Amino acid sequence: MSDFWSGYIIFIVVLNLVGCAVLLFANSRLSAEEARQDTTGHKFDGIEERNQPLPRWWLFLFIGTLVFAVGYLVLYPGLGRFGGLLNWTSVTQWEQEVALVEKSSEPLFQEFAKVPVDELAHYPETRDVGGRLFAQNCAICHGSDARGARGYPNLTDGDWLYGGSPDAIVQTITSGRRGTMTPMAAAIGNSDEAVRDMAMYVQTLSRPDLKDKPEYRDAAERAEPRFQVCAACHGADATGNQMIGAPNLTDGIWLYGARLEDIETTIREGRQGHMPAHEGVLTPERIHVLAAYVYSLSMETEE
Repeated sequence: MSDFWSGYIIFIVVLNLVGCAVLLFANSRLSAEEARQDTTGHKFDGIEERNQPLPRWWLFLFIGTLVFAVGYLVLYPGLGRFGGLLNWTSVTQWEQEVALVEKSSEPLFQEFAKVPVDELAHYPETRDVGGRLFAQNCAICHGSDARGARGYPNLTDGDWLYGGSPDAIVQTITSGRRGTMTPMAAAIGNSDEAVRDMAMYVQTLSRPDLKDKPEYRDAAERAEPRFQVCAACHGADATGNQMIGAPNLTDGIWLYGARLEDIETTIREGRQGHMPAHEGVLTPERIHVLAAYVYSLSMETEE
């Protein structure tokens, strides 16, 4: 919570406390005129409303709650970075609890770190510990089942943009990745027809059967000579380049969709992908365990 909203909430609380105190004081005693009236004049079903001040014990209870609220607010605001006289906030409390848990579990992760990633991936404990790390740090993009979504890679299919070796996975988690597919329409002809031809040709790379259709065969013949521009990243055989994260166009696995319209959009507008770095967020030992868990996901596919 920002300082503005923390201050705003504290202001509202103080305003309510002052309002309650004023209301309590105003109703704690009767004016001379009210004191002369034995009742309020209100009757219902034989019941007459008396005109009497609050009993003292009841009044003192209200005053006590106000005093307690003021004292609590001064000592424990707990909003944002406003920690009160005791310097306590819910944020610092949470951070202390997290630090305590991490400290107590650190020996376990240090033991895991002694085991190579490819061997650790076979440990049942990796499924439990690594799975929780994945749920906390990776599932928001790759999904709870790690099968990804549009623009977020499926981690269970064995297809890797930057390599699926243990070292490559550790590097990806640690430092993150930033993939860029530049707009290519101008480079291949700068026309809707040229973009459509290239999209159809790219489709035939993973589906050779499409060349049986005359429109695909003709488009592929026109686009194939221009593919040399794309080959700079994807390779002459279109199998990609893991050094720069260029996808394999021959395996039928599509990050942004396999429809002709999706491929046209990719060619025309380009794509931007970002995998955030977890260095500083997770310790090297935790990254080691998380990498083993991710590595195990693709192992299951291979088996």
